[in-house]
Amino acid sequence: MRTRGSESFIVLPLLPIFLIGLFPILLLSLLGPAGLIILGILVASAGLTDILDASGTFSEQIIVHGYARGSERTGQRTALRSEMRFASLMIAAGAGLAVAGIGGLALS
Repeated sequence: MRTRGSESFIVLPLLPIFLIGLFPILLLSLLGPAGLIILGILVASAGLTDILDASGTFSEQIIVHGYARGSERTGQRTALRSEMRFASLMIAAGAGLAVAGIGGLALS
């Protein structure tokens, strides 16, 4: 039989994944469905913050740089739409988590 080497080298790359996943796991295990509601509210709030930040950046570009050429305006609008699309997905995911948490509270 072949001897196996140490697999401790994999601990360091997996540490960030563990630390990121630690908060939701503790939240769900300690609070149950209420933790899902809180997590959903946090995710939806992050999505709303992204929308406000994208709108602010777009407005700042218009105010600071003035009336831009057509190609620049198209690029700015495309950036705004892509950021708002991702933020809308975050809001929908947060709402889904909150609805799942409310359903879990109703069942328990």
